[in-house]
Amino acid sequence: MLKLLLPLVLSSSFLVPAQASASSWTLPGVGGVGATVESADGRLRLKVSSKSADVLSVADLGVITSAGDLSKDLALTAESHRTLRTSYRMTTGKQRDRSVYQEESRLTFGNSSGSFALVVRVSDDGVAFRYELPGPVTVQRETGGFELAPDATSWLQPYNAQHENEHAQATASTAPTGQFGHPALFRAGGNYALLAESGLDGRYSGARLTHTQGSSRYDVQLADAAVASSGALATAWRTMIVGDLATVTGSTLVDDLADPARFSDTSWVQPGLSSWSWLAENSSPRDFERQKDYVDAAALRGLKYVLVDEGWSPVWLPELTRYARARGVEVLVWFHWTNLESQAQRDEWLPKLVAWGIKGVKVDFMESDTQGRYRWYDAILADTAKYRLMINFHGSTVPHGLARTWPHLMTMEGVRGEENGLNATRNTILPFTRNVIGSMDYTPTRFATPSNPKPQTTNAHELALPVVYESGWTHIVSSPEELASQPEGSRFLTQLPTSWDETRLIAGAPGSEAVIARRSGARWFVGGIRSGGAGTVAVPLSFLGGSGRWLVEVVSDSGSTLSRTSSVRRASEQLAIGVAERGGFALQACPYTAGLTTCDKPYRQAPGTTVLVDASSTEVAPGGTVQVQGIFVARTGGPVRDLVVAPEVPAGWTLVSRSPVRKNRLDDGESVSGSWTLRLGPAGARGDVELVVAGNYTAPDGRRIHSAGAVAIFAEPLPPRGSTYVSDLPWTNETNGYGRPQQRDHSHGGDNPPGTLSIAGQTFAKGVGSHAASSLTTWLGGACTRFVADVGVDDGTTTGEGSVTFVVVGDGRTLASTPVIRAGDSATHLDLDVTGIKRLTLATTDGADGKNSDHADWGGTALTCAP
Repeated sequence: MLKLLLPLVLSSSFLVPAQASASSWTLPGVGGVGATVESADGRLRLKVSSKSADVLSVADLGVITSAGDLSKDLALTAESHRTLRTSYRMTTGKQRDRSVYQEESRLTFGNSSGSFALVVRVSDDGVAFRYELPGPVTVQRETGGFELAPDATSWLQPYNAQHENEHAQATASTAPTGQFGHPALFRAGGNYALLAESGLDGRYSGARLTHTQGSSRYDVQLADAAVASSGALATAWRTMIVGDLATVTGSTLVDDLADPARFSDTSWVQPGLSSWSWLAENSSPRDFERQKDYVDAAALRGLKYVLVDEGWSPVWLPELTRYARARGVEVLVWFHWTNLESQAQRDEWLPKLVAWGIKGVKVDFMESDTQGRYRWYDAILADTAKYRLMINFHGSTVPHGLARTWPHLMTMEGVRGEENGLNATRNTILPFTRNVIGSMDYTPTRFATPSNPKPQTTNAHELALPVVYESGWTHIVSSPEELASQPEGSRFLTQLPTSWDETRLIAGAPGSEAVIARRSGARWFVGGIRSGGAGTVAVPLSFLGGSGRWLVEVVSDSGSTLSRTSSVRRASEQLAIGVAERGGFALQACPYTAGLTTCDKPYRQAPGTTVLVDASSTEVAPGGTVQVQGIFVARTGGPVRDLVVAPEVPAGWTLVSRSPVRKNRLDDGESVSGSWTLRLGPAGARGDVELVVAGNYTAPDGRRIHSAGAVAIFAEPLPPRGSTYVSDLPWTNETNGYGRPQQRDHSHGGDNPPGTLSIAGQTFAKGVGSHAASSLTTWLGGACTRFVADVGVDDGTTTGEGSVTFVVVGDGRTLASTPVIRAGDSATHLDLDVTGIKRLTLATTDGADGKNSDHADWGGTALTCAP
């Protein structure tokens, strides 16, 4: 990270009276953006201007606390000013390197109920303010309301907790009564104003805007009824990005106000394009073989990642990860947020993902702006950073500058994205609203085919979206077959970065058109989209700069396929690009030299390699050893260089023989082998364990590739003793049909919190709560003789909705199986002989009518074992 420059602190006598009255002060401005604070009858107002034109104001500044009303009868008690100059670097966003110049004014006001500091920062792209209060304090609400010109055009999104409604255009006064989410866009004359939040985390509460039709005022409503702090409290920044449309679109104000990065080594943080199957084929994440097709499609086109969404299984995900990494593709994996809700869950899952080779997680369905949920964001961001796992928040709030504070945050949803259908009008609003404030997980680029036409947008429109929209991870939603149907589109995606040195708005207007240029190194990429009829888009090339010549390649619609044209141009020229109805285009430009025919950088697939692994035994007891042999084979596409072959030692195991096998070069058809002894320690993982041998090497294109194989063995746990319960034992395997994992001594709850295990009014202090279809296995080791349980559908399920069958399996043999049990049915009692059983499995099925509401309870689950 770049080292921050210390702020320059100036004298406190900075305020310049706007008039002779001492109740009005002009704050220091920056680059044509100005701010004025006024006090009338003890009430405060902040006025914001751009290029000497009033844009908006904030009336009745202040807060209501449990101690009283801090919005009236206010008197100034102190003032200070400082100039802030900072520099920082982002891993994502519209501009890697940021230089910030802000003027900060701090005005302290008080009345008989207490005091607060109004902190205002002015920069060349807007104004922000927040309240700072001495503690302890409980804030009940903020009183400041944003006031716009009544006829100011508005683009507002009705609020919901996942921020996924459509934007609607109206005026500031005619917009309907209701709640609206951040960011909110207004236009008054030649100036725009985008209202947002920044510096928001678990120390405060999220907010939305409230409005009454007929008024042009928008008030702030917190998600929580109260925010308490035992010490001093700083609210979130109320952020007003102002200026022309190019200034608003290019603003970095939300990031500029956020806390600096919590860590400096970002070498492991890698933005990139990803192949993603869920939208094209909702059931495909459950299909190991189909996921391999998506890996192959990513490898063929140089996409850095494949995202495996809801439905993946821990049974095959490690193997898929090895398959992908051997082909130069890294794996990202989806989680319902409740699977990572607690510290214990994160402590279990995150190191496991790292051991599998997973590079990042997509966490979904948070859907809340409360302080409690923001505290969870803080916790999981810290934990994933600890394990060097990148993260994407889906079903989430919108960005508040978190990507600056946590550089491994690649993107956030908080948008009505392509999974909600294709919509050309929506697409031309989002560049000027939601995407201004941070990376946006829109999941774009669904190509049409003759068998699957998509008339809402064209293929060129879809191809332009990963340029028009900024996202550190961009998940491409076309299937392998759809990608193959558009070779020019696939070729363009192979070249496309997702992190940028520079971004510029070329042309556009919310709801009708957006043309955005982004630079990575010496190359420029431009995406253009429109919502209306066919026509010509004018693209001035002045953004290229300089007096030299540029090779410009344009991909546009040619009927149902994409075609590419090339020309040599100068920055003084202008392109006229024809686009279809609801169409678009994608452009790549690079400095021209004689004979240059394409801007494409060469891409070469990873060599074909195989790692064969064998073990001396299929089972190992605690303290025992197993010998592992690995053979690395270079098959095609080599040579491979700087090869290191060694086992990946699971946590709690030790490597008895430690030397890796090294080879400077292997040509196609050559191989190298090694043998190592591993010992299972007392803290080693138990159950089904994969012992992995990996070869790490340098490919011909310079990439470092990881190729591995594995052998499965069973690490025996210690058998249970005496009287115990399945919920108190370690589980060697566990899968669940929905949401969070199976719950020990609580019901599952579905989307609701876990509760008491209850079947037809009968409650259980011990047991397991699951959601069909589910399975768990625990090790008895032949030490137990009896298993007793009462099973049924949890009372938290509406009568008649849930339908479950329960199955008990011992060492692969079915010991008991119930008929379909429904919500409201009495518990079915199980009393089984488990003498000699080593592995006991408790499974449920969905009753053959789908998994909805199938909340299954295993009440008791008592075991009688040898003392």
